[in-house]
Amino acid sequence: MTDSKYFTTTKKGEIFELKAELNSDKKEKKKEAVKKVIASMTVGKDVSALFPDVVNCMQTDNLELKKLVYLYLMNYAKSQPDMAIMAVNTFVKDCEDPNPLIRALAVRTMGCIRVDKITEYLCEPLRKCLKDEDPYVRKTAAVCVAKLHDINAQLVEDQGFLDTLKDLISDSNPMVVANAVAALSEIAESHPSSNLLDLNPQSINKLLTALNECTEWGQIFILDCLANYTPKDDREAQSICERVTPRLSHANSAVVLSAVKVLMKFMEMLSKDLDYYGTLLKKLAPPLVTLLSAEPELQYVALRNINLIVQKRPEILKHEMKVFFVKYNDPIYVKLEKLDIMIRLASQANIAQVLAELKEYATEVDVDFVRKAVRAIGRCAIKVEQSAERCVSTLLDLIQTKVNYVVQEAIVVIKDIFRKYPNKYESVIATLCENLDSLDEPEARAAMIWIVGEYAERIDNADELLESFLEGFHDESTQVQLQLLTAIVKLFLKKPTETQELVQQVLSLATQDSDNPDLRDRGYIYWRLLSTDPVAAKEVVLAEKPLISEETDLIEPTLLDELICYIGTLASVYHKPPSAFVEGGRGVVHKSLPPRTASSESTESPETAPAGAPSGDQPDVIPTQGDLLGDLLNLDLGPPVSGPPLATSSVQMGAVDLLGGGLDSLMGDEPEGIGGPNFVAPSAATVPANLGASMGSGLSDLFDLTSGVGTLSGSYVAPKAVWLPAMKAKGLEISGTFTRQVGSISMDLQLTNKALQVMTDFAIQFNRNSFGLAPAAPLQIHAPLSPNQTVEISLPLNTVGSVMKMEPLNNLQVAVKNNIDVFYFSTLYPLHILFVEDGKMDRQMFLATWKDIPNENEAQFQIRDCPLNAEAVSSRLQSSNIFTVAKRNVEGQDMLYQSLKLTNGIWVLAELRIQPGNPSFTLSLKCRAPEVSQHVYQAYETILKN
Repeated sequence: MTDSKYFTTTKKGEIFELKAELNSDKKEKKKEAVKKVIASMTVGKDVSALFPDVVNCMQTDNLELKKLVYLYLMNYAKSQPDMAIMAVNTFVKDCEDPNPLIRALAVRTMGCIRVDKITEYLCEPLRKCLKDEDPYVRKTAAVCVAKLHDINAQLVEDQGFLDTLKDLISDSNPMVVANAVAALSEIAESHPSSNLLDLNPQSINKLLTALNECTEWGQIFILDCLANYTPKDDREAQSICERVTPRLSHANSAVVLSAVKVLMKFMEMLSKDLDYYGTLLKKLAPPLVTLLSAEPELQYVALRNINLIVQKRPEILKHEMKVFFVKYNDPIYVKLEKLDIMIRLASQANIAQVLAELKEYATEVDVDFVRKAVRAIGRCAIKVEQSAERCVSTLLDLIQTKVNYVVQEAIVVIKDIFRKYPNKYESVIATLCENLDSLDEPEARAAMIWIVGEYAERIDNADELLESFLEGFHDESTQVQLQLLTAIVKLFLKKPTETQELVQQVLSLATQDSDNPDLRDRGYIYWRLLSTDPVAAKEVVLAEKPLISEETDLIEPTLLDELICYIGTLASVYHKPPSAFVEGGRGVVHKSLPPRTASSESTESPETAPAGAPSGDQPDVIPTQGDLLGDLLNLDLGPPVSGPPLATSSVQMGAVDLLGGGLDSLMGDEPEGIGGPNFVAPSAATVPANLGASMGSGLSDLFDLTSGVGTLSGSYVAPKAVWLPAMKAKGLEISGTFTRQVGSISMDLQLTNKALQVMTDFAIQFNRNSFGLAPAAPLQIHAPLSPNQTVEISLPLNTVGSVMKMEPLNNLQVAVKNNIDVFYFSTLYPLHILFVEDGKMDRQMFLATWKDIPNENEAQFQIRDCPLNAEAVSSRLQSSNIFTVAKRNVEGQDMLYQSLKLTNGIWVLAELRIQPGNPSFTLSLKCRAPEVSQHVYQAYETILKN
């Protein structure tokens, strides 16, 4: 008879009977009773009353019975902690059992009993098991350390288990190595600041050796660990890639994706001229293609990852277009992903194949899929210019089918084609106008209205067509109303005599009869433009529009680089960084690709961190909106801030808003372009009086010449880095760095014109950011910038702009405009430019504040390879406004107690431990906003090492 019989009994008085059976002398009876107890526990009955009787059954040689008792123990130890202590002796005994299976079982169960009282008793048995002669016991003990760390981290550190775990990385058994790596990675995740996995070429070599002999999950742990390592040069990167490449042919798709992640990351360091680089590209394609023959769910995960890989390195799969063709029985989620990748891989070489395939899809029965397919044809036309004509004729064929939703999608994409190739395909407008009556979706109606307005001079009855839309103006969606208003104004400017009545009608509908503020504002702007200066109105409304770009849905480059580091995880399926969906963000670390080495070509992306910010992983220190704003308003953070309160975040940029309506409006696709409806020229009152001075430093500093203000402060300045390469900005290259001198912050820019035309009308604007950085004056370039000319300017900044948490905290998004276009880039500013000159606390206040800040806000960091002594460290830091409050010598160690203050009033307290002769320092930081600690540590590293 099977074990199912244990689940069928529901007698009364059962607990009493089980008690008697558990205390029986017969082994078989005992075993039966424990099975019944486990069965009752499994179906949710409370059998905790039998705890002492079950624990008594632990003293047995029978492995099956021991496993059952341990199972019971794990379940009830939490609710019966005092009783659980009874089991400790047996654990200690079982950890010395001659049978390795029993030793491992004991240590595994110990890790699962999450009771604080017991943990200290388990340290001794665990220490023995970590050094056990049997690898099975050692690998189980390694995982137990991670579990114990989760319950009581301090105990694990005090007992030296972490060092033992690090030693296990050099173990002779590959499974022990894999579990040690898994345990250390788990612990490191919850403590991003601790440098547990201190990887070096020797330990990497050991991991690569173990990689070949591990189980598949062991291989994944090791590969994920390798992905966090940054090789010292391209030769080491190539050597690791060569040893990881065989994993690409593994049967487990998780191993394959982990290997792809390591290779994609390390390829960043390889020069494209190397033969090996080409070989690696060829080797990466087959495993990715193989993943697409798995079941649909795995295909979907593979396709989401491939989508990222294709955006980063399209050359890997450029010859594999056919595997992304849709099969009739693919689920819709797989079909849509394949379609997206097909468009990304479309090129002049394969466009004919792709178009034939897309035309076929447009006749499918699945409406969502058909819409996407029609849209895809339009995207191909925009991406591959040579195919545009073919795409347009394909779209016209589809319009002739008269299938309503196909026609509507086709009109939407034809509008985009007109935007990309003006004055080329307007002959098709007549065909489009025939289908006017069948349009019922807002997007399609808006697209058609835009086409009629834009090409009104070519359409004889344009006024009649637009008038027909006007009849039901109030029933239309906002999108259609806005387009209709703009289209009729365009028509009036092209044919003023015939359409005066029509334009008056639409303006009164938009301004007097509408309660939509966007529509009203746009109506009033047109009304005033037309009534005051029709010539200017013509220049504004009929201005030449910029061509639309081919890839509108590409992931932003910094985010793409981060997601490449998360291939094979949930982040790569969501296409979001973990900080966006992991609750609380505890232990979520921002990852980034390694920088290219000197020997490889230096194609710096605009997102390259400025040299002031250390390269490597950017930890996630995003505060909640309340944290930073709370700190701006919270005066209990430390000594009272002298001088005026901080300006509110609504203060506008001091310069005239040349970009019209701020960065947010630039990001949108308003047809008005620069100087749209949001444009407000600020009054003189909004220009901050102290353009250069730091807001946080208070009035007293203006008169206190001894505090550093008034003398040139030697704050560290990073060398200029390329923020915006010429290829991304139509020939404009921008390099820069940040400086702080005499209490004022500036952005030192170098603009180079690598285009063939002269550049003029420069303006700059920042998006809202964590510390309210904003330009304190306009970007002044007095002479036009001729081709091949370079100009250097220093742009003063202040910290009275709007505040919004950024990711990472020191991220700054910038828009630069010139006569050619508006360009965007983001950069990371080093935090020490925000350290103010009055950041020195007095000793008593320091002591009181240190005690007052809770211990969980303390973060510890290691600063390595710094050969300075305490005096040199103190003076170097003081030049960057990190002040030494007190200095002590304890047991031969120099202890520096330091304070600094940020421009928004946040105080950071530090303890720096320096052992003479040892180039590694220990830095402890305490702050009421612990989010800034990681960046303050990076500032320390930057200042001390440069």
